[in-house]
Amino acid sequence: MDLSVLQDAAHRYRLAATAAGVAWPERADGQGVPLPDLDLVHRLFDVDHVPEQLTWLLSQGWDRGMLFPGGGMLEPWPTRQTARASLDLLSASIGTPFHWRHQIPLFFFSTHVYTFVLEGTHEGEIWRYLGGPDAWDPVRAAPSLTALLTEWTKGIAAGVVYYSDVTRFLLVGDPTARETFDDLWRRFPDIDPFAFSDDIPAPLLRERQRASGVDLDCVDRGFECWEELLDDIDAVQASLGL
Repeated sequence: MDLSVLQDAAHRYRLAATAAGVAWPERADGQGVPLPDLDLVHRLFDVDHVPEQLTWLLSQGWDRGMLFPGGGMLEPWPTRQTARASLDLLSASIGTPFHWRHQIPLFFFSTHVYTFVLEGTHEGEIWRYLGGPDAWDPVRAAPSLTALLTEWTKGIAAGVVYYSDVTRFLLVGDPTARETFDDLWRRFPDIDPFAFSDDIPAPLLRERQRASGVDLDCVDRGFECWEELLDDIDAVQASLGL
């Protein structure tokens, strides 16, 4: 992907978010942004490279507040101190069409983790997971980081995403009325609800999982498949001395 395309999408999102009321942190040409320990990243996620678009995003200093819809926060580069927690955040990624380890936690919401896939034919995709046991809902949130930011920008422009003076971050919904999922998203058919961290009805979730290449047999086995993943995570953490 051309990096300039992502930069344009990020710029448009920042303009829309600040116009809505988000207090965006000042950035002085990357000053104060820690340099990534790429050797750690390579070992932690079992990859031999990091896409330029991810390096660029994580160099912007945007991990300093809840800047994204639903109070989302950008995860910083993992460090030796946070490496174990980074792998723990992947513990809901059962049945993915890529190895569970080949992704990095990118956005954290109160209930969901969004990851950036690092390798293979799915590189650059954004996947979402509900953080908690008994929730087997791995699914692709967006085909790319650019697409995700574009959906968020469209959400603000349409009014489905608004700034709350109470929470002081962006919320998804209608500030004037309580609406069901169907009521809300029927009014915005051109915006993808999977880009946002709200709950998705099971039939729609299953349809997107199937289209995303999720192993539905693994999802249906649920706890059994999850335990296998947890054992694998434990083994990797031990092998890395975490």
